[in-house]
Amino acid sequence: MYPIRRVSHSAFVPIRGLQYHVRSWGDAADPAGSDATQPPLVLVHGWMDVAASWQFMVDAFSPSFLRGRRILAPDWRGFGRTGAPPGTDHFVFPDYLGDLDALLDTLVGAQPVDLIGHSMGGNVAMMYAGVRPQRIRRLVNLEGFGLPATQPEQAPARLAQWLDELRALHAGELQLKDYDSADAVARRLMKTNPRLSPDKAAWLAQHWAEPDAAGRWRILGDAAHKITNPTLYRVEEALVVYRAITAPVLAIEADGDSLGQWWQGRYSLAEYHERLRAVPDCRVAVVMDAGHMLHHDQPEELARLIENFLA
Repeated sequence: MYPIRRVSHSAFVPIRGLQYHVRSWGDAADPAGSDATQPPLVLVHGWMDVAASWQFMVDAFSPSFLRGRRILAPDWRGFGRTGAPPGTDHFVFPDYLGDLDALLDTLVGAQPVDLIGHSMGGNVAMMYAGVRPQRIRRLVNLEGFGLPATQPEQAPARLAQWLDELRALHAGELQLKDYDSADAVARRLMKTNPRLSPDKAAWLAQHWAEPDAAGRWRILGDAAHKITNPTLYRVEEALVVYRAITAPVLAIEADGDSLGQWWQGRYSLAEYHERLRAVPDCRVAVVMDAGHMLHHDQPEELARLIENFLA
């Protein structure tokens, strides 16, 4: 089992009718602590991930970087130990913006924060930084690429797919796979990410899933997250938001080109880099020998890049 170097504190915060689970590291013993002298660092995870996923990167930060700094990481709604509103059968992107806004109101008030988002969380962070630019001091986007451009003609098929998946969910046909042991969960994590070491996989499995009453290990995620977003991704709108970002942005990507692997020519790194040109102050860094879960693959190199940028 991976030996953690820095213990996180766990708390539940009332946000928009939910009890939001937040992990915190650093000088403050809880998310509402007041001992910090540095800007708060807020970490937002990706799809089908949890706040505990940041542990390896937090462990890699230097003592001088952590001194006087609070690190806060929520479980998004419907992930980890944050539930979803009763009866939820799909999730919409603007709710993540609303949750982040309310979390910052509750945890840090008006103080600007340094924000790091991975994958889906990176997309949320980019949009939020353009909508609430005064709240973000610096922004790090880890492989939050956005989505391929869409055309209005795709709307009927997308909405029909959404309706079909809602029907499947309510019929019990759309579920998350369960596992017979924590070891099986760890093997699943290593299958998805071959770079993940067995000790890290064993540690993550304990936070990514939990046993039910029958002893089956179930993923800490809501099956409704598998439902297709009924709203088309409009690149033109995203670019307008990007242009409104005032914080310096560091976009970090892995050399494994997960974007190209996912979209098979429908969306490329070159197109993503072109979109980043809309951000007034943006630089790009590449982490070598890493895939999409670069905070698992190369946490030391990632921590170095982040420390230098935030300084």
